[in-house]
Amino acid sequence: MYLARSEGWLDAQRVGLIEMSSGQDSLKALAEGKVDGAAMTMDEVLQARASGLPLSVVMIFDISAGADMLVARPDIKTLADLEGRRIGFEQGSVGELMLVESLRAAGLTKEDVTLVMLSVAQQREAWSRDQVDAVVTYEPVGTQLLAQGALNLFDSRQIPNTIVDVLAIRRDRLDRSHVRAIRHLIVAHFRALKHLNRNPQDAAYRMAPHLGLPAANFLSAFKGLTLPDAAHNYRLLAGTSPELLISTRKLSAIMVKSGLLKQDDPLATLIRVDFLPTDFQ
Repeated sequence: MYLARSEGWLDAQRVGLIEMSSGQDSLKALAEGKVDGAAMTMDEVLQARASGLPLSVVMIFDISAGADMLVARPDIKTLADLEGRRIGFEQGSVGELMLVESLRAAGLTKEDVTLVMLSVAQQREAWSRDQVDAVVTYEPVGTQLLAQGALNLFDSRQIPNTIVDVLAIRRDRLDRSHVRAIRHLIVAHFRALKHLNRNPQDAAYRMAPHLGLPAANFLSAFKGLTLPDAAHNYRLLAGTSPELLISTRKLSAIMVKSGLLKQDDPLATLIRVDFLPTDFQ
C-alpha cells in the first residue's frame, strides 16, 4: 500500500495510511473510531470481534507458509527437548498461537518451559546474550538466527492457512460513503503487488527504505509468505463456503482450545467479498 501511494497509484486524499507500532495500537485505534480499517492477522480479528468490535475481512494480504517459526539453539534437536528451556516470544495473538501450537506438537504445556516476553526487535540481542534457548519469531529475524546456527523446529507450514494477514474494516464503515475509497485502496494494493511480481528488483529498491531494510535483503523478508493476487483472493473469499471461512473456523477452535478465545466465533458477517475487483486481467 505504501508502494502504491509513493508511485501515485493510491490517492492520499481518498485513503490515508497511518502507521502503527503494534497490532494492539491498531486495535485501540479501531475501537476508538480513529481509523476505519487495519492490516491485521486473522487471529487478531477474531479476538477483536470477541471484544465486541464489529470487523469484516475484505481482502487477504498474505498467508504465512513458513515465515513464522520457532527456532532453537543447535543442542535442542527436537521439540520435546524444549522442556525446561527458556522460550522468547512476542506477546500478542500470533506469538501466543505459534507458542501454543509448538508446545502442543511437543506434548508440552507453558508450565513445562520458561517463557520470556520479547518483541521481535529484541530477539537477536537476547539470542546473542544467551538470554533465551529458543524464540518464536518471523522473517527476516528467523533467517538471521538460522544463519547463526539455530534450528527450525516448528513453522507455519505445519499449521497451514492459519496465520493470515488481512484487511479488516469496521462494519459501520462498509457503507455507501466508503465503498469507493475501500475499492480504490484494494485496487491500488493489487497494482503494487503486480509490480512486485513483475519487477521484484525495482520494487525492492523502492520498498526497502520504508521497511528499514537494505534493498538486497528486501525480497528475503517475503520468504515463507504467499501473496495472493486478486484472482486468488476471490477464490479464497467467495462462494457459499469460502476457503478462508473454513480455515478460520479451524483457527477459532484452536484459539478456544488454547485459551485465546472464550468461545468459538460464529463467523457471521466475517467476510465481505463485494469490494474485490472481478477483472483479473
